[in-house]
Amino acid sequence: MFNIDFKSRVPIYEQLVDHIRMLIIQNVLETGEKLPSVRRLAQEMTINPNTIQKAYRELEAEGYIYSVPGKGNFVSDMKHAATPGKIEMLMEDLESTAKELIYLDVPVEEIKDVVEQAKEDIGEERDE
Repeated sequence: MFNIDFKSRVPIYEQLVDHIRMLIIQNVLETGEKLPSVRRLAQEMTINPNTIQKAYRELEAEGYIYSVPGKGNFVSDMKHAATPGKIEMLMEDLESTAKELIYLDVPVEEIKDVVEQAKEDIGEERDE
């Protein structure tokens, strides 16, 4: 379910956070869906349970998941996680990425196409 590159310089918990975040954004993991338990995922991936717990804590702090004591971790409804601060942070990231792409001589139309494709992808997933 989760692809982790053990040779990467990116910490395992960050790879896990990024991967789960993308699965949620792409609606592979749907609102209310239960995530694997820390213990089960640690055994399947043969990594330390503390690494899984750290990733889950970060996802919870970002609003992507929530935990129910004694029940587990579940995917949040992202509409409620879209705080003004979160949106501002993402817009700053987008601006920074766009500036870097423009600096690298990527045509502005190509950047716009990527944004339009992302919009279409999300729209298609919401229609299903």
